[in-house]
Amino acid sequence: MIQLVTPDYIKTLQDNMHKLAEGVLRPISRKYDEAEHEYPKELDMFRGIKVMARPKKKKEGESSASGEVKKPKRGANLGMVVTIEEMCWGDAALLLSFPNAGLGNAAILAVANDEQLERFGNKWAAMAITEPGAGSDSGAITTTATRDGDYWVLNGEKIFVTCADRSEVVVVWATVDKKAGKSGIKSFVVEKGTPGFTLEHLEHKLGIRGSDTGTFVLSDCRIPYNNILGDPEVKMSTEGFKGVMKTFDNTRPLVASMATGIARAAVEFTREQYEKKGYTFDYKKNLSNVSAVEREWYLMDANVEAMRLLTWRAAWMADNNQFNNLEASMAKAKAGRYATLITQRCSELLGPVGYSTHYLAEKWMRDSKIMDIFEGTGQIQHLIIARNILEMSSKELK
Repeated sequence: MIQLVTPDYIKTLQDNMHKLAEGVLRPISRKYDEAEHEYPKELDMFRGIKVMARPKKKKEGESSASGEVKKPKRGANLGMVVTIEEMCWGDAALLLSFPNAGLGNAAILAVANDEQLERFGNKWAAMAITEPGAGSDSGAITTTATRDGDYWVLNGEKIFVTCADRSEVVVVWATVDKKAGKSGIKSFVVEKGTPGFTLEHLEHKLGIRGSDTGTFVLSDCRIPYNNILGDPEVKMSTEGFKGVMKTFDNTRPLVASMATGIARAAVEFTREQYEKKGYTFDYKKNLSNVSAVEREWYLMDANVEAMRLLTWRAAWMADNNQFNNLEASMAKAKAGRYATLITQRCSELLGPVGYSTHYLAEKWMRDSKIMDIFEGTGQIQHLIIARNILEMSSKELK
C-alpha cells in the first residue's frame, strides 16, 4: 500500500504541475469562464506533448522466474491523479480542454488495433455515451449501428459530450443488436465532417464553462467497417460489456482527483483570507477550544486529505493490477460529494468575497457540482459500493 510519506518522485511531479497550473491555468481561469465556448488558445503550447501513451505490452520472458509479473515502480495512474489534482487547482475546465487528451483518446489507446492507432492515435477524440434516455445506465443505449457491406450505418442522439466542438473524432457507443442487450453494445470512431453526423448545439452550463459540451445527432451516418473498436462479433455474454465498463475503474479516480483539486483550491483560499484577518490555524489546537470558523476549516481540510488518500489508493491498485471497482467508486463518491459541500461552505464563510466574481471562490463552487454527476453519479457509486460489500449482483441490487 502507499506509504504515508509522499515519495520523492511524486513530490517532484506535484511541484512541477503546481507551477504549471499556477503560471498558465489560474491566470486565465476567469477569462474562459466568461468567454464560454471560446477555445483557450493558450493551450496550443501543449499540442506537441503526448499526454497519453499506450501501455507497453509485456514481452515474452518479462515475467519473473516464479511466473509473477513485475509490479510497476512508478504507476501511470498514480502519476495521473497527482497531475490532475494540481491542474484542477488551477482550473478544471481548462484541464478538460487539453488537446488530444479526451476520454475518447483513452478508449482508442486501450482497444484500437495498430491500423486504427495509426489513423486516429494523433487526433483529438471525444467520447459519446450519454443519451436522452440513457445516462447513468450505459446498458440502456439505443443508438444503433447496422452493417451495410463495408460500412456501418449509425442512427441516434448523444448528449453532454465533452469537447464536442473541439475534437476531431468522436468515439460513439451504439448497439449492433438490441436483442442482445449489453452484449450488443460496441464503440465506433466517427470522424468530424462525416455526412449524417451533426453537432446539434453546445450547452450553456453552470460550471466548467471553459470546456465545451454538446449534442450530436447521427442520421444514417455511414462510417467504414473497420472504424469499430474491438471485436465486432456479438457474444451472448455480458463479459464484453463488463470489460468496457472496467475503464470507469480507471477514470473515476481521475474525476475524484479533479474534485480534490477544486476543493483544495477553495480551502487554501479561505485560509489565506482568514489569516489576513488575524486568524491562525494550528493543528495542535484542541478542536473543542477553537472558533467555529477554525473548526469548520480543520474539518474541510481533513476531508480534502481523505479524498486524496482514497483516490491515491484506487490509482495505486490499478497500477498494481488489483481489482479496484470498490475503491474507485469510494473515491468518486467521497470526492464528488464533498467537493460540492466544501466549496459551498467556503463561499459562505468568505461572505462577499465568496460571492464576488473578482475572486474565484464562486467559480469553484459552480465547477465542483459536475464532479458528483459525470462518470457515474454519486447515487450510482453508492450502489456499486453496496454491491461490492454485500457481494450482490446488479440484478440482485438495483
